[in-house]
Amino acid sequence: MPIFPSCRRYFSAIVIVAGIALLTGCQSLASGGSGSNGGATLAPSSATLSFGNVQKSKSSNLSETLTNTGGSSVSISEANVSGASFTLSGLSLPMALSPKQSVTFTVSFAPAATGSASGTLAVVSTADNSTLSIALSGTGTSQGQLSVSPANLSFGNVVVGATGTLNGTLSASGSSVTVSAGSINSNEFALSGVSLPTTLAAGQSTSFTVKFTPAISGTASATLSLSSDAANSPTTQGLTGNGTAATQHSVALSWNASTSSGVVGYNIYRGSVSGGPYSRINSALEAATAYTDNAVTAGLTYYYVTTAVDGSGNESGYSNQTQAVIPTP
Repeated sequence: MPIFPSCRRYFSAIVIVAGIALLTGCQSLASGGSGSNGGATLAPSSATLSFGNVQKSKSSNLSETLTNTGGSSVSISEANVSGASFTLSGLSLPMALSPKQSVTFTVSFAPAATGSASGTLAVVSTADNSTLSIALSGTGTSQGQLSVSPANLSFGNVVVGATGTLNGTLSASGSSVTVSAGSINSNEFALSGVSLPTTLAAGQSTSFTVKFTPAISGTASATLSLSSDAANSPTTQGLTGNGTAATQHSVALSWNASTSSGVVGYNIYRGSVSGGPYSRINSALEAATAYTDNAVTAGLTYYYVTTAVDGSGNESGYSNQTQAVIPTP
């Protein structure tokens, strides 16, 4: 009996002729057996999606990509997510992927409570791995707390039209906090020195400035309100200040009368530098030996001298110099 080579994964037609078995043909079966798709496989960009810590009032997104790594088309019919905190978006089903074609979509984690959460994304398709499972995990954390210090800013007395400035500090604890806006319910106070929105990590602080510019005399009060995603939003700070009228300063000058004959009056001169130059500040000859200068500015220093004038208009040299320091305010 002749020995014929075996046909692996083939069937044979055998014909008996004069007692001799003849191999008349071999026909290939579809590779992979019943239910396969020619070796087509869906490959994920990541077999697990871990979101880490996410505040329970927030949401975190991760991208996932599926690629058809086989030589024939794959049809995706379902994508099911387990776990109440996880959702899927960006994947329109059913859909077909040609060989080497990919599709990218988004998985979101929005914890409704604190603690660990897990789930599974199950993708059903005609690929050889007909149900592809991707593990999902994340941890919900509690909302952060935002604190402001000091609890109150007191500006004390500020001259009407002038500006007082004080600093404060914002701090986050427990979890990160995003401060979205700050407002003050009075036009006499203004927030500055911090750019909003801003995010503070747990344990992080940032400074800010409040300015008080009273429009009228009297006590003023207001509240700084800070909106955030903290559990204690809005966070507030008290603001107080007292507007005072501007102090009117003056310099009272007096001198000894000149012993020269024919003196009919005096001129008064003022300078901003010791030793001059000086400028005359009286509009008419001063007959008395005293003069009040009302045109002075708080915080400056002035230097004064006088001269004597006779009936013919002759003027003496400068007297000795005197100094006046104007207080603030």
